[in-house]
Amino acid sequence: MPFEPEPKDRPLIGVDFGGTKIEVAALDTQGVPILRRRRATPTDYASALVAIRELVTEVESQTAAVHQIGVGGPGSISPRTGLLRNSNTLYLNGRSFVRDLEQVLGKAVRYSNDANCLALSEAVDGAAAGARVVFAVIIGTGCGGGIAVDGQLIEGANGIGGEWGHNPLPWLQEAELRESASCWCGQRGCLETWISGSGLQRDFLATTGAALTGEEIMAAARRGELAAVAAFERYLDRLARALASVINLIDPQVIVLGGGMSNVDELYERLPKLILRHVFSDVWDSKLVRAKWGDSSGVRGAARLWQQST
Repeated sequence: MPFEPEPKDRPLIGVDFGGTKIEVAALDTQGVPILRRRRATPTDYASALVAIRELVTEVESQTAAVHQIGVGGPGSISPRTGLLRNSNTLYLNGRSFVRDLEQVLGKAVRYSNDANCLALSEAVDGAAAGARVVFAVIIGTGCGGGIAVDGQLIEGANGIGGEWGHNPLPWLQEAELRESASCWCGQRGCLETWISGSGLQRDFLATTGAALTGEEIMAAARRGELAAVAAFERYLDRLARALASVINLIDPQVIVLGGGMSNVDELYERLPKLILRHVFSDVWDSKLVRAKWGDSSGVRGAARLWQQST
C-alpha cells in the first residue's frame, strides 16, 4: 500500500507494545514529549489491533495526523516471511503484524524489537547520548538486548541483532547445569530464565519454596534476610557474567539498563567489580547506567524509528 511522505513539521508518533501495557506517545521533531496515552494490553490479537488504532487516533486528535509511525514490541519480523516471530506475547507469533497494522491504521509502519527501541532512545538523547557503541538491556518480566552504533540500530542480517536474552548463561557452574529451566522459546537455560525479574523470582522459589515478587525479594535482602541476600548475590553474579560475555564481543562505551530490575540501585554499585572478573582485559571502565527515560524509553525509540537510515 503506498503512503504519503511525512511533512517535516509533524510529530513523531511511537507505539510501545508491552506484555502488560500498550503506550502511544507523540514527540516533537526535537524529541520533546508532547503527549502519551496508555492502556492494558488485550489478551487477543484482534483486540490488540483495535487498541493500537484507538490510542493512535486519540493521540493524533490532540496533536496532528501523521502518515507513518514506529512500533516497538516483543520479537522481530522475519526477513524471509514478513511474519512476527520470537514473541513472548504468543498471539503475535506467525502474524503479519506490520501489514495488519498498516491496514488498520492506514499508515506506514516500521517495527523493531522493544530492546532495540530502548537502545535507540538512550543512544540518541538518553543516558548514553554521545557514546559510539551502546548496549541496552531490558531486565524485567523478560530479558532482551539492543545495540546502537553512532545512533543507528544494529538489527543484523536476520533481524536478531542484540537478542542476548536467548543465549545461555556463560561460565555455567555445576549446580546451574542441574537447575537450568526450560524457556518459552523451546531452549533450556536461556539468560531470560536466570537474569530477568522473573528469573530472580524463579530462583528464590526453587531455593526457599516461597513465591515472592522481585520487589519483595529485594526488600527482604535489604533487611538482611539470609535467603533473600543469597538469591540477590546469585543474581548479581549471573548478570555480571552475562554482561561480560557481551563486553568481550562488542566492548560498548555504555551499557544501559531498563526494565523493572534496572530500578535496583545496588546493581550500579556492585556490578562493575563483578563484571571485571570475566572481562578479557586488565581494565573495564565503561559506564553502566540506568535508562534516562525509564519505562517510556521504548516508546521514544519507537517514535524515532523513521529517523533511522535504511
